[in-house]
Amino acid sequence: MEDNELDLNEQQLVRRAKLADLRAVGMEPYPQRLPSPRTHTAAEALAGHTAGRLGAEDFVGLVGRMMSVRVMGKAAFAHIEDGSGRVQIHLRRDLLGEQAYDEFFRRLVDLGDFITVRGPMFTTRTGEVTCEAREIALLSKTLNPLPDKWHGLKDVETRYRQRYVDLLANPEVRTVFETRAGLVAAIRRYLDSNGFLEVETPVLQPIYGGAAARPFTTHHNQLDQDLFLRISFELYLKRLIVGGYERVYEIGRDFRNEGISFKHNPEFTQLEFYEAYTDYHGMIRRTEEMICAVSEALTGGLKITYDGQEIDLTPPWRRITMRDAILDATGVDYTQTPDADSLAAAIRARGLKCDARASRGKLIDGLFGDYVEPTLIQPTLVMDYPVDISPLAKKKADDPTTVERFEYFVAGMEMGNAFTELNDPIDQRARFVELRAAMAGEDENVHPLDEDFLNALSYGMPPTGGFGTGIDRLTMLFADRQSIREVILFPHLKSIED
Repeated sequence: MEDNELDLNEQQLVRRAKLADLRAVGMEPYPQRLPSPRTHTAAEALAGHTAGRLGAEDFVGLVGRMMSVRVMGKAAFAHIEDGSGRVQIHLRRDLLGEQAYDEFFRRLVDLGDFITVRGPMFTTRTGEVTCEAREIALLSKTLNPLPDKWHGLKDVETRYRQRYVDLLANPEVRTVFETRAGLVAAIRRYLDSNGFLEVETPVLQPIYGGAAARPFTTHHNQLDQDLFLRISFELYLKRLIVGGYERVYEIGRDFRNEGISFKHNPEFTQLEFYEAYTDYHGMIRRTEEMICAVSEALTGGLKITYDGQEIDLTPPWRRITMRDAILDATGVDYTQTPDADSLAAAIRARGLKCDARASRGKLIDGLFGDYVEPTLIQPTLVMDYPVDISPLAKKKADDPTTVERFEYFVAGMEMGNAFTELNDPIDQRARFVELRAAMAGEDENVHPLDEDFLNALSYGMPPTGGFGTGIDRLTMLFADRQSIREVILFPHLKSIED
């Protein structure tokens, strides 16, 4: 490590010396503007020449970062890269002149520098489309060398902390985030084409809610008011349904002051949409349609590969109740255990993991997470959740202990959540009170009672279906990445100790 650090420092010193030399001869290493216009991207120049639109008399202006160079005395080949791709350039002393070729290009230009070249396109004897440089100029001097081209940037921690270098060194990483952008665009196309209105709701909220999660807290100095980074959009979006919008959605950031894992980041991107005059069966149809639309847009089909396993997204997806899923996996029937003590006893009797301090709802959730979720590889809709863990969903008409809720799972991960929304303001208040009482026994951060939301419900909310899914996990799925840090440009990391 010490030798590498020494080498790096030496390279930095060399580059800074070149920076001084450039300025000494009157060349600005960071000019305000291009000396000549950029006429084509790399991709456009390659395509134009291949199609016969660019001949020997047509000069193109190209820009980009120099990623490779091969000097052969009085001539050199190099590759420059812009956002569209990479193109080869050919530099000759007899065409550029001794000063531009020897004194500037060979002596003062390094790998990683941004340059501009101007000249005609041609095809080399080996068949590579190339720009014959007749002019060359520096656009930006690079003071740090690029990672070694053979070894790249492999250290995971460094890749996440210096994503800008990761993107330079590992082109496949750029593909991941292009996939993410395409995924979000496909979701928007689906929702927009189905009459949904995209909206924005507050990120800073005086009262947090909509999920069982711990918030980040901040303070507004002028108002002397504590505020919370939102943990969910839900309660605000349902206010809009009360207000008369029938189909709304939001794509934005949520924040939860909780643990970090391969599938959890404190700051993450969420999609939520709400549709009036439907229920969780309508949300099933929307979910299958939307995910299939995304898959078609990104892959051209409905079969993808994740972590070496082929996944078929073709609907209809498998359906199973939460009760049956847990019973099949563990032998525990939670419907026969009305309280936490009896459920804990049933779990222990099976020799399974059990937190004696947990509520009945958390015990059920733990059983599912430990013994069912990892087995759900093909798309699966787990339906009809216990009311204990679903305070915002409507109860089933024939079973008041169960709500009309489903979560969808792919590749052993929970991907999203939906339910028939509870629109009875009296029942909603009672559920909130019960939840607060349960949390008081197991969580120091008891959720506040959102009186304004309850007041909104009292003005009447039509029958409504709601849905939420994580953009990060969907990107993991379609980009075939097994860690959420691989699909977030700048994931949260522990501070480096001094």
